Amino acid sequence: MGNDISRRRFFFYGTLLAGAVPTGGYGSVPSLQALGFKSAMGKLNVAAIGCGGQGGLILGQAALTENLVALCDVDHGRAAGTFKKFEATPKYKDFRVMLDKEGKNIDACTVGVPDFMHATVALACMQRGKHVYVEKPLTRTPWEARLLQDAAVKYKVATQMGNQGFSHEAHRVAAEIVWSGEIGDVTEAHVSTSPGMFPTGLTEPPPPSAVPATLDWDLWLGGAAPRPFSDAYVPYNWRGFLDFGTGQIGNWATHTAGPVHTALKLGAPVSVECLRIEGKSTISMPHRAVVRLDFPARGEMPPVSIYYHEAARPGDPEAFVVPGMENETILPPSNNLADKGRQTSNRAPALGEAPAGRGGQAPAAPAGAPRPVRSPGGPDVRVYTQPGGRNDTPQPGVLTGNGSVMVGSKGMLATRDRGEGVWLLPASRWKEYTLPPPMLTRSPGHMLDWVRACKGGDRGCSDFAITAPYAEWLALVCIAWRVPGKLQWDSQKLRFTNSEEANRYVKPLFRQGWDLKL
Repeated sequence: MGNDISRRRFFFYGTLLAGAVPTGGYGSVPSLQALGFKSAMGKLNVAAIGCGGQGGLILGQAALTENLVALCDVDHGRAAGTFKKFEATPKYKDFRVMLDKEGKNIDACTVGVPDFMHATVALACMQRGKHVYVEKPLTRTPWEARLLQDAAVKYKVATQMGNQGFSHEAHRVAAEIVWSGEIGDVTEAHVSTSPGMFPTGLTEPPPPSAVPATLDWDLWLGGAAPRPFSDAYVPYNWRGFLDFGTGQIGNWATHTAGPVHTALKLGAPVSVECLRIEGKSTISMPHRAVVRLDFPARGEMPPVSIYYHEAARPGDPEAFVVPGMENETILPPSNNLADKGRQTSNRAPALGEAPAGRGGQAPAAPAGAPRPVRSPGGPDVRVYTQPGGRNDTPQPGVLTGNGSVMVGSKGMLATRDRGEGVWLLPASRWKEYTLPPPMLTRSPGHMLDWVRACKGGDRGCSDFAITAPYAEWLALVCIAWRVPGKLQWDSQKLRFTNSEEANRYVKPLFRQGWDLKL
């Protein structure tokens, strides 16, 4: 088939990311006005729930073009920098109080809180008719992902998950290369993440410590079971705990698996199995692991096995050695499509945000100097390292770091980070390669993509109709870490058919008063 994407393939895949507009839109500006909302000069009135860290970044992106009308964070110390930028904007600690008091002034909400509270906060907003932009990985469990997908339909709101790579040119190019037939039928793909900087492999809960004066710990816990405060949980490092986060599967694989999900048109897997694990824990994420998910045939595409390599380093048995590529650099450079005549860019900066190094880490040190390591959560956040340290300098022929490799019957394709770089392997094949013609619509930027949907335009490229099924299968990985054996998954019924133990983790246990219902 060469570089020609057939008409049949276009119609089969074309609605993915194509921005199809449903009848009546997703809550256009006229419909908002009919409900009594008032937006100056056609701008959305946006409230932000979660204002420190990534929450502060996304609300800043929204504020570049829209009106910011309310801010909410359970820790006014963590949010202090954002609060100072928007001194005149009303501020709250409890999102429920904010929605009750400011609801008539709010059109849409950004949600940048820990993973385990995404569904709780987003559903409360959606039930009040507010459009929502929810940070990745959308939810911690499969049940919550389905809940938000159904809620978006019921409440007729525009939605977006904050997996910014879905808006990148290279993400779309990767899909178009696969659909062109250039690498043949893909029956195997590998997704990798770098080691995290949060606690892993814990054998006991972290020791209690004093609650900061600026933090409402009970509100932070939300629907989770009560426990003593520990500075090992907040800020940022909550993502290493099974009750709160999703490890690197939610922190980075939500990005690195994106091009694989789109290019291979993945739906729901039929099984998931942890093949290898180091540092298994009932409290935290493991040090590293390999999980296999099997997906059935999709249209013209054959069944495919997706292997997820959590935090594997070169030399670890969990790392994927790419066959026949012993002397090749596996992951492409970021934004490498300029040589092919395509404009590329990273995610848009937030209001007042200084440029940062890749992955939220410090820029690379000069040659020969020690590489600085600081937490993506900020310079004052404690860094945890697994036994043996990071030791994650890339090596030829080995997939490590944040990226993916799709193995086809006629070749291989690799992507990096959020899908911000793409190339064929080996490099000699990529050098002379001509890209297939663009067939998918391009994004104006991830936040603007959602804003457009809120105003009745094309649906966002990470609308929950697209990304909730994606979040569902990603969440299965964390269950496979906890329950051994090959787990058979029935997505329609949202349950495992061969393991009641695994079914315990499909839906969260909520403390009294925090149950979720449509």
